[in-house]
Amino acid sequence: MARILGIGIATLDIINEVEGYPPEDAEVRALGQRIACGGNAAHTLTVLSLLGHHCAFGGVVTTEPDGVRVRYALESLGIDLTPCRELATGKTPTSYICLNRRNGSRTIVHYRDLPEYSYEDFAHVDLSTYDWLHFEGRDIDSTRHMLNRVRNERADLPISLEIEKPRVDIETLFKEVGLLIFSRAYAQSLGYSEPAGFLQAIATHAPAADLVCAWGEQGAVALSRYGEEFRCPAFPPKKMVDTLGAGDTFNAGIIDALVRGSNLATALEAANRLAGRKCGFVGFEGLGS
Repeated sequence: MARILGIGIATLDIINEVEGYPPEDAEVRALGQRIACGGNAAHTLTVLSLLGHHCAFGGVVTTEPDGVRVRYALESLGIDLTPCRELATGKTPTSYICLNRRNGSRTIVHYRDLPEYSYEDFAHVDLSTYDWLHFEGRDIDSTRHMLNRVRNERADLPISLEIEKPRVDIETLFKEVGLLIFSRAYAQSLGYSEPAGFLQAIATHAPAADLVCAWGEQGAVALSRYGEEFRCPAFPPKKMVDTLGAGDTFNAGIIDALVRGSNLATALEAANRLAGRKCGFVGFEGLGS
């Protein structure tokens, strides 16, 4: 199995399940509640760990009670937190999630009171121990310096970058990695209504990268660095139960397939199948069976 380092965020998720999404100024009863570790990078590493990989997380964590809970959730999966920066002050990022039982959709209110993981934190990480690096597209300047370090010290190391939402100058990172994974929300923020045209436009800014964009129920599209386009339908479950973390599961599926030696077309289908399977049950643990 591969040794994978993910750089990004870990949160405390407080998830309330409701019969239907409430209108403004309404009061509804939660049908269920659970508390779990969340965050894009943390979710992706969770899935990769369940698929058998040896994972490590680089992010900012705290010693306050919610931070301890997040740390325990990650460490219980065997995820190594050595690359993390630990703080005794601040509040663990918290996502308050409303999960609609009718269709599995989720609405998130996020609170954050921690600094981003910095280049200085990353500078102490031993890159020789990893087979793959995965980054969230968050702090652009720090991420650029991290990518420069990897290029100078481990030019052979495969790197994936998740682009979930628009951020100032995030496009400057596109030429620095081998795999770019885009969200539908990012493509739509640039005015695109379908993934293929979006990826064709992006390719001019990232000529050495493979590009992937998931489009929910419409499936996903990939464009290789050689100009080959691949399309794959969605594989929804019989009943949509929980879409929380489906995108992160898709990202993990792409990485898992590629590190096992699959080509891009096969990886796209594997990721779509894994994300669809995840939507059929609550949480992630069923992915490990």
